[in-house]
Amino acid sequence: MMGCEHILNLAAIPDAQVVAVAEPNATSQEWARACIGDQAPAREYDDYRDMLAAGGLDAVVIATPNHTHVDVLADVLSTDLAVMVEKPMCTTVPDCLRVIEWAEQRWRTRGAMTWVGLEYRYMPTVAKFIAAIDAGAIGNLRMISIREHRFPFLDKVDQWNRLSINTGGTLVEKCCHFFDLMHLAVGSRPVRVFASGGQDVNHLDEIVIDAAGRSVTPDILDNAMVIVDYVNGARASLDLCMFAEGGRHEQELVAVGDRAKIETTVPGDVVRVGPRDGSGPAELPSPLADRVTYEGFHHGSSFLEHLEFIEAFRSGKPPAVGVSEGLWSVATGVAAHRSIEEGRPILLAELGLS
Repeated sequence: MMGCEHILNLAAIPDAQVVAVAEPNATSQEWARACIGDQAPAREYDDYRDMLAAGGLDAVVIATPNHTHVDVLADVLSTDLAVMVEKPMCTTVPDCLRVIEWAEQRWRTRGAMTWVGLEYRYMPTVAKFIAAIDAGAIGNLRMISIREHRFPFLDKVDQWNRLSINTGGTLVEKCCHFFDLMHLAVGSRPVRVFASGGQDVNHLDEIVIDAAGRSVTPDILDNAMVIVDYVNGARASLDLCMFAEGGRHEQELVAVGDRAKIETTVPGDVVRVGPRDGSGPAELPSPLADRVTYEGFHHGSSFLEHLEFIEAFRSGKPPAVGVSEGLWSVATGVAAHRSIEEGRPILLAELGLS
């Protein structure tokens, strides 16, 4: 699905072209071919390594199952191509640290960019929400809360996303987006995570085949609450439920500072700021929406992400969303899962991070 999302977004950008697709699954190959449609036909490969060897590329987008990212990146980051890897960057902290080493080395020596696809920060209302916080609209941010009440995980090839060993766990796979937004808004590193969660409704009657060929029940969380403490004293909370698709808004974001409260929703087109002095709330325009010519599955965020990626590639700028952001968004989810398993707060230092 995300491979098709990227193809369709690139098709909406006049000076970008998909010239090659590597995909081992025949059905997914057909989907890619259909998405490319009447554009100039792309070269097709069963193995991404053959695509890399053939050359003729400026950039590569990696939209493979989460647990394959580190191995694919080991090959792709040995080239000079600009790279965008879908979230989560990897499924474990040690693999993220390996990728950081590879990516930073090639940036230092060859100026080759590695971008992590945390596109939620480009959703127009979310981007305005973050920009307003950065501009001081609420004063000194002390709390941020994100709620996602949504539908269950979608069907994927061989249902790979039903097992935590493949995804990194729900709080890595799905919620790295939200941890990234928290870190971005707070402007500080997370130091402690405390979480509660479970698998209470979804996928309980399904059977999938694991890597050892065994028939197993999916083990992915479908609801959780997570609290994150930061170096600067701010705190954040996540409220996730994946059996709540009947709600009005899929996501709600609220941040409170010492001068005001700011809130927005996805979907939605309004950001509101309510000062403590009673002079509001006031609605803030979201001009980024005017740049979106293809909304796709994520309210235009992938389209805007690609515009930024292309601009950075052409100008030689560093990525706006790099491997460090990829690491911390994954590490927070890993800590949250450990907190649930062990029933205690987890310090990020316990994961070897500081």
